[in-house]
Amino acid sequence: MGFLEILILAVGLSMDAFAVSICKGLSLQKISLKDMSIVGTWFGFFQALMPCFGYYGGRIFTADVQHYGHWIAFCLLCIIGAKMLYEAVHTECDANQALDFRTMFLLAVATSIDELAVGISFAVLAVDLWTAISIIGITTFLFSAIGLIIGNIFGSRWKRRSEICGGLILIAIGINILLNN
Repeated sequence: MGFLEILILAVGLSMDAFAVSICKGLSLQKISLKDMSIVGTWFGFFQALMPCFGYYGGRIFTADVQHYGHWIAFCLLCIIGAKMLYEAVHTECDANQALDFRTMFLLAVATSIDELAVGISFAVLAVDLWTAISIIGITTFLFSAIGLIIGNIFGSRWKRRSEICGGLILIAIGINILLNN
């Protein structure tokens, strides 16, 4: 697997994180370079970390991850989406809480679970793991930072409706993961 194939794979893998980053941008009144770095780092790190777990330990857990991975992602995304819907309807969004540790950790894990299987395929295909995860991490970082900007531009005009839409999108991504596995 060459650089171009890994780059195309990285773009495809980063799309869940991109969509979630758009949702996060909806909840922020104003974004900064720090916010973009936080979101990009969370998603980029986990998108790169999960193939490592798959590569080194995936053979032991292959059946469990393939059988339950989509359910875990579905539950995490639906919980975060439901929380976002609740906050849009019942509370004013506190931008400082939008990127808190717990929320970002759950989102990063939920959007990267499928990458465990990618790591297993890397081992089978004898892909240079460090090159692949570097490309995946950097690509996801960039897409996530751009997604935050896109969501923020859209959300600044229609804040409450955008937050509701973002919550529904997260739930839809979770349902999509569940139905396609």
